Amino acid sequence: MKRRDFSAQLGLGALAVGVAGLGASGQARAQGGFVEGQQYIRLGAPLPTPAGKIEVVEFFWYGCPHCFSFEPVIGSWAQHLAPDVSLRRVHVAFRENLKVHQRTFFALEALGRETELRPRIFNQIHREHDYLDSEESMTAFLAKQGLDPVKFKEAYNSFGVANKCTQADKLSEDYHIDGVPSLGIGGRFLTSPAKASGMARISEQEMGVRALAVADYLIQRVRKGV
Repeated sequence: MKRRDFSAQLGLGALAVGVAGLGASGQARAQGGFVEGQQYIRLGAPLPTPAGKIEVVEFFWYGCPHCFSFEPVIGSWAQHLAPDVSLRRVHVAFRENLKVHQRTFFALEALGRETELRPRIFNQIHREHDYLDSEESMTAFLAKQGLDPVKFKEAYNSFGVANKCTQADKLSEDYHIDGVPSLGIGGRFLTSPAKASGMARISEQEMGVRALAVADYLIQRVRKGV
């Protein structure tokens, strides 16, 4: 979803996908070549990344229907990462009124519950059309999922979470993302389902698979230092 489209109506359904062997398909597609400036862009200056790892950063938003559709695709891909590759998710907030979701992400991460609760938040927003767009509604929903509301509010309003949000905003600016979901690769490249697919009229599932094929190709480039 582009920055300008963040006010669009939500509600795309989830896609049941299987991406076994995606790494192999990505390598096969890479043999045909991807074009810089089309399927991906190169950053003007490399960004710092964890030592010894090729970091893939998924920029996303709980309320984005395209992120909802991409979630099972990238989830399956992440199960087959090479030992030298890591995946980190970063929640963006292109507008001030999206800060509720961003703060929730980092609060749940601090509490060690984000991975568990992410599918439930996605489903509540996109299947139940309950946008959880206030601290109160989010707290009430998470309490029903067994999360202590006092602990959640403490984390949500903590300095640590505020700092994480600031860092996320800066990282999204440094990667020059213009929409979500987007994938930052090794501090050097950026791609996305939209970039990887261009003007092709294909399903959201195939768009996600193409983006991860480009990601596989870019990971190889980072490994080789090219």
